Amino acid sequence: MLRAATAKKGAALVSSRWTLVPLLQRRQRRRRWDSSRLEYSSSASSDSEFLHRSIVPTMHYQHSLPRLPIPKLEDSIRRYLAAQQPLLEEAQFRETEKVAHDFLAGQGQELHRQLVAQDKKNKHTSYISGPWFDMYLSAREPLVLNFNPFMSLAPDPRGEGNRQLARAANLTCSAVRFLKTLRAGLLEPEVYHLEGSRGRSDAFKKLVRLAPASLAWYASYAAGAFPLDMSQYFRLFNSTRLPQTGRDRLLTEPDARHLLVMRRGHMYVFDVLDRDGNAVAPARVRDNLSWILSDETPAPDFPLGTLTTENRDVWAGLREKLSAAGNDEALRAVDTAVFCLCLDDVELPDAVRASHNMLHGDGVNRWFDKSLSLIVARDGHAAINFEHSWGDGVAVLRFLNEIHGDAVSRPAVASGPAPAGGPTPEARRLSFRLDEELREGVRRAKAAFDRAVGGLTIDAVQFTGGGKERIKESKLSPDAVAQLAFQMAFLRQYGVTPATYESCSTAAFKHGRTETIRPASVFTRRCAAAMVGPGRRRSAAAELMEMLRLCSGHHGRLTKEAAMGQGFDRHLFALRLLSSAHAFYDDPAYGAINHNVLSTSTLSSPAVALGGFAPVVPDGLGVGYNVHDHWIGCNVSGYPARDVSDFLRCVCRSLEDIFAVLDGKDLPGSA
Repeated sequence: MLRAATAKKGAALVSSRWTLVPLLQRRQRRRRWDSSRLEYSSSASSDSEFLHRSIVPTMHYQHSLPRLPIPKLEDSIRRYLAAQQPLLEEAQFRETEKVAHDFLAGQGQELHRQLVAQDKKNKHTSYISGPWFDMYLSAREPLVLNFNPFMSLAPDPRGEGNRQLARAANLTCSAVRFLKTLRAGLLEPEVYHLEGSRGRSDAFKKLVRLAPASLAWYASYAAGAFPLDMSQYFRLFNSTRLPQTGRDRLLTEPDARHLLVMRRGHMYVFDVLDRDGNAVAPARVRDNLSWILSDETPAPDFPLGTLTTENRDVWAGLREKLSAAGNDEALRAVDTAVFCLCLDDVELPDAVRASHNMLHGDGVNRWFDKSLSLIVARDGHAAINFEHSWGDGVAVLRFLNEIHGDAVSRPAVASGPAPAGGPTPEARRLSFRLDEELREGVRRAKAAFDRAVGGLTIDAVQFTGGGKERIKESKLSPDAVAQLAFQMAFLRQYGVTPATYESCSTAAFKHGRTETIRPASVFTRRCAAAMVGPGRRRSAAAELMEMLRLCSGHHGRLTKEAAMGQGFDRHLFALRLLSSAHAFYDDPAYGAINHNVLSTSTLSSPAVALGGFAPVVPDGLGVGYNVHDHWIGCNVSGYPARDVSDFLRCVCRSLEDIFAVLDGKDLPGSA
C-alpha cells in the first residue's frame, strides 16, 4: 500500500454523497461479469491462459465480510488528543483539549448520530467509501505528483528477460492471464493468514468453498485466516478516470479487448483478447510490440498525454473541445483499453532516475488517467503507475506480485527480436484532430508540468547496518524502528516533531479503504529527544532500550487499531463532511495535524524494487521505505522547502544510533 492520499486543504468541501459508482454488469457471448462473483466462462480456455485455478472462488468471501466499524466518538477524541500531544506546546495542547472536549459533549454527538444513521441505511458499503471516492474525484489538482504513486518491479533474474521487448511482452501476457483468472473467478482470494493458520491447507479450502457465501468469512476466521475485500479489483482493467468540471467520474468497460501502448508520445492499440475472450497468442503480442518499437514516425509536436497532467477542470474543458473536434472514437479507444503500456526510450541506471521516470516521466509518454499504466524502459526497468481514486495498494501490489512471478516462472516469449517474415502486425497508431486552441492547451500543460517536476527532488539510500532480523531479535517492531528513525531524523535536521502520516489498509472490511497511523507520539518524541535532541545527556543503553520498547509497543497498538478500523482520522473526516461549522475543525491544531509534513508508506514484497510518491504538502517529504532482512531502504521526495539528501543522511545517523543501542552500546551526550 504505497500511498493513501491525505485529505488536502479543500477536502472538507467535497460532497458527502454515499452512492458508490455502480459496478458495471455486462452480458456478452459466453461471458458474465458480476461485481460480487466476477464469473467468466472458461470452458474454451486452456490452463495456459490462467495464472492458476483457485479451489475457492475469487469472490467467495465478499458477501460475508464484516462491515467497517465506526469508532466510538469518545475513543476517536482520545486518540486524536494523544496524537496532538507531541506536536503542541503545553498551552496549545490545553486549548485544543478544551475545544475537543466541547465538541465531544456537544455537536460531535449529533454528527456522530447522523453518521451512524447513514451507515445503517448503506449496509452494502462502508461509511468511508463514498466520501473517500468524493474526496479523490472532486480534487482539482493534477494527478501527477499529487496523487499517482508508482511501484517498480524487481528485475527478471534471467538477464535476457530484461530486454525491453521481451519484458514488455511477457509482463503484458501475464497481465492478461491475471485478467482472465480474475474474471473467471479462479484467482486465489486475498487472505491474511495468522501464524499457524489452518486456512492455507487445501483440505480447508475444499471445505470452505462448500460454505454458503453468507458464512464463508466466519469459517475462514475460525481457521485463523482473514479474507480481504476485493471489490476494487475489477477497476484494474478497462478503466479510466474521466475529467469533468467539479468532479471526475470513473469509467469501466470490460467488453473492450485491446491494449493501449504509448511510445514517444504516440498512442497505439491492438487486441490482446479475441472475440471469444481468449488471450491472443503471445507471439502476436510480441510482434505488435516489436512493430511499435520499430516505428520511426517522428514524435508528435502536440502529444495529447500531456493534457492528463493538467488541473482537472482545465483538462475537462479541453477534453470537451477534443470531443467536439471529432476525436470521440480515438478517445474511447484510450479510455476503454485493458490497460496502458508505456514503452520509454530511456535507460535508468540508478534508483533516483528510475523514480523520476516512473513517478512522472516527461509528461508526454503517459496517460495518467488510466487506472493502471505498466511502464517498461529500454533497459528493462519496469514499474506500475496508478491512478489512486479507484483503489489502494493492496489490489495493485497483488497484481504486481502475480505478473512478476508469472512472467519470470513461465515467460510467454523468448528474448530477442521478433522473427522476420511473420504476419502483418494488427497494431494501429491513433490519430487526433487538433485545432489551435487544443495545441495551445498542450503547450500550456507541458510548461506547467515542467515547472512542477522541476521543483521535485528525489533521493534514495540503503542503510546496510541492520534490518528486520536484528530488530526482531530485540523483540521490536521493524516498522516502529523505521518510523522512530524518521522522527529522530527530522528532529536532528529541523528541531521539531512533524505531523506524520503512515497509511494502513482497512481491507479486512467490506469496501474498506485506508486509515491513518500517527507515528509521532509522546514516546517517539521522548526517545528522539534522548537520542538526538540538542543538549542531550549521555544515555545508558538499558535506559534507551526501554524507550525503544515503549515506542515499539505503542506503534504496534496504533497499527492494530488502524487496521481494525479504530483510528480517528477517517471518523473525524466523515463527521466534518456533515458539519456546517464547529470550533473543533477551525482549531489551528486540527489543520496542523492534517498538514502532513512526513507522509510515509511501506510495502514488502520480493517483486518490488522500490516505490515512491511526491510529498502531499509543499513543505513536506514523501517517504517510501522498506525494512528488509538485513538492510533498510528509503526513497524520499521533496520540494525546495526541504533538503531531501540531508534528511536521508539524518535517517542513516539515526539508524546507526538505534542499532548501537540494540548492540548494548551507550550513546554519548551532545557536544
